Amino acid sequence: MNWEIAQVNIALPAVPLTEPELEWFVEALDPVNAVAETAPGFRWRLQTEDGDATAVRAFGDDRIIVNMSVWASIEALADFAYRNPDHLAVLRRRREGFERIGQAHMVLWWVPEGHRPTVVEAEERLDHLRIHGPTGRAFTFKVPFPAPGYDVARSAR
Repeated sequence: MNWEIAQVNIALPAVPLTEPELEWFVEALDPVNAVAETAPGFRWRLQTEDGDATAVRAFGDDRIIVNMSVWASIEALADFAYRNPDHLAVLRRRREGFERIGQAHMVLWWVPEGHRPTVVEAEERLDHLRIHGPTGRAFTFKVPFPAPGYDVARSAR
């Protein structure tokens, strides 16, 4: 079986997205999403008819905004998340207009190729990470796990 990497990250705006303090963020959504969709390894992202996921309600708080996507590999996702200048510009400003969540707000997990995770699935994975720490079921960039069935010893030869 082939695997892809799913990710979800959540943010808690300090004010509604319609407020001037978050205008920079709202204006960056479409361009950054467009860049993501053309990035090497991109497979899918959660979105509504509006083209983003800011209206998706999840994680027990209607103020939380959700970003969820699927990529061909951890490397492809990391390359976009931490090396793409458009995404980095938003990432660098993440403390402007957003509250600190105070616990894990991002999680990675392996999905079978072609699977598109649900918000409920993402909630479960983030909860798992918060309770158990990084495991093969839910992990982070700092503590990654190989795809199921990946033979680490064999790949080192």
